[in-house]
Amino acid sequence: MPTSAELHTRRMAAVPRGIGQATQIYAKRAKNAEIWSEDGKRYIDFGAGIAVVNTGHQHPRVVEAVKKQLEDYSHVCFQVTPNTNYVTLAERLNAIAPVKGPAKTMLVSTGAEAVENAVKVARISTGRPGIVSFAGGFHGRTMMGMALTGKVVPYKKGFGPFPADIWNVAFPNTYHGISGADSIGALKSLFKYQADPSSIAGIIIEPVQGEGGFNVAPFDFMKELRALCDEHGILLIGDEIQTGFARTGKMFGLEHAGVQADVVTMAKGLAGGFPLAAITGRADVMDAAAPGGLGGTYAGSPIACAAAHAVLDVIKDEKLADRANAIGKIMTGRLNDLKTRSNLNCIGDVRGLGAMCAVELVKDGNSHDPAPQLTQQLMKNANERGLILLSCGTYGNVIRFLSPLTASDDIVKEGMDVFEASLLDAVK
Repeated sequence: MPTSAELHTRRMAAVPRGIGQATQIYAKRAKNAEIWSEDGKRYIDFGAGIAVVNTGHQHPRVVEAVKKQLEDYSHVCFQVTPNTNYVTLAERLNAIAPVKGPAKTMLVSTGAEAVENAVKVARISTGRPGIVSFAGGFHGRTMMGMALTGKVVPYKKGFGPFPADIWNVAFPNTYHGISGADSIGALKSLFKYQADPSSIAGIIIEPVQGEGGFNVAPFDFMKELRALCDEHGILLIGDEIQTGFARTGKMFGLEHAGVQADVVTMAKGLAGGFPLAAITGRADVMDAAAPGGLGGTYAGSPIACAAAHAVLDVIKDEKLADRANAIGKIMTGRLNDLKTRSNLNCIGDVRGLGAMCAVELVKDGNSHDPAPQLTQQLMKNANERGLILLSCGTYGNVIRFLSPLTASDDIVKEGMDVFEASLLDAVK
């Protein structure tokens, strides 16, 4: 049986170095909120495959749904012989997505694909080319995804030129002195000095930035953004790829602000680990493309659709939105307690919604002096102690907490104990 170290040597020889890795832990098996490596070591999983297994690794109902579908067929291609699971899943997403008016849904395989298609339907339905995104936002690694993403290294550097008619403005970040009013002002300045609003098809935004550092968009700002879009006939595109499916304590992050989008992108937590993404939008927007303009060979995999139905059932039956709030309360309570300690002035900010929470690490309490080296050491220490953590943020100095929503209180508290010990060791 190869060790993780041996597998990593083989990985470096066989797989491009451009595919980054948060750890060198090679998974052998996983259950709920725990992973066991090829070396037999147990880890508490505070990454959930980057917010994918919200229902936990190997949830029995998801496994059973997949097995049942496999007995019938694995692939038929929706554009050739449609299948029931696709249609019924579209109906369910139409009913729950935070979209204005009657909705329609198309399914694809990845979050980046969802973003690409959201841009396509926004452009064809409005007849406009421009798309606005926000600094610190992350929307995928395709050419359009990179163009929309508001972070150069490592996502954009050296990969240009990017698609035209993409504009980027400041995202609200109160910890770093950028208010919602500042961001609205930046948009208005964009419209006044650089891009006629009548040329803008859509504005895409994450209700809580993922890679950008778990920055929460202020609710009043989201309402003003909705009003600004309405004023200029611009479509509001809600990127719910990381915030969706109960992660923030509501089914979708937009619900916290009481805002409805014109188009919503979804992926990650939708299918419990199976590759599936969705674009749900206003029916008139989604119907703008002619037949053949949308689709994909693997789009709406029957297996992934079966998994997604089970995921939606589990979220409802096990009240995982409420569970997300309970987990978030444990985590942020512990983090805020640590922040008050005189020997831990490295904790600059604690933030998030539900079980999508984070801590920003800085030097000597200075919000303008990020501590990425401390962040990396903390993650290394945590791995050695049996905890998987992920970093994010423009400067790589934010630890994000993304445990499965099915994790027990005992597991969450154990993980936070390991986090505390790892941090105390890192600041020595």
